[in-house]
Amino acid sequence: MTARPAAGGGRWVSVAPERLAGWIARFAERHGAIEAVVLPDLVRLDAADGAVAECPVPFPPLRPSRDGEDGGGREGEFRLPPPAAALVAHVCRERTVGVLLARLGGHAAGVFTGARLVSGKVGSRQVHGRSAAGGWSQQRFARRRDKQSAEALRAAADVAVRVLLPGLADLEAVVLGGDRRSIDEIRRDRRLAPLFALETGPFLTVPDPRLTVLEGAPALFRAVRIHLLDP
Repeated sequence: MTARPAAGGGRWVSVAPERLAGWIARFAERHGAIEAVVLPDLVRLDAADGAVAECPVPFPPLRPSRDGEDGGGREGEFRLPPPAAALVAHVCRERTVGVLLARLGGHAAGVFTGARLVSGKVGSRQVHGRSAAGGWSQQRFARRRDKQSAEALRAAADVAVRVLLPGLADLEAVVLGGDRRSIDEIRRDRRLAPLFALETGPFLTVPDPRLTVLEGAPALFRAVRIHLLDP
């Protein structure tokens, strides 16, 4: 679990799906009986002492809970309220997700089932940094750099086409990451419009995409973010 301050007060905590039921149980132990309220794309837990935990629903929408479904929501004698149990079951469900990561220095695309990388490809293209020289030399360098940038982003789009488009029908969502400017440039490729139509958050701020970065993506996009407000 990770935590960081939240703008406007409180803090954000990030919890792995498999640990969410236990986290809610401990929240109730610390703050008293909880009432779960379902809002659009959000489950809010109101505790007896005034503490509040707001859980944006990953991969919305949240489907209603089924009879007998507690999402692994027992810890000791604690039983999750039905909306919280539905959230646990929802985040723990194995789904097929496409991931596209891009920076000027590299790119990666992969298809995941749950946390398992089913198929993927990474690549890199050289893009020189900016020149401190002036005059014509700087202009020539800028043109060369623009050409290298365009080729790098075209290569990233080509990899997305080869890795993600063939299994488009099976994808439930597409998660993006890397550098937002690079991703926005790739959006212009019309071949990828069906992929971007499946886009969901969060945007993954990651370093230059390498295989280890791609393999670690599920820990980021599967995590449940909780806005915690203490009484």
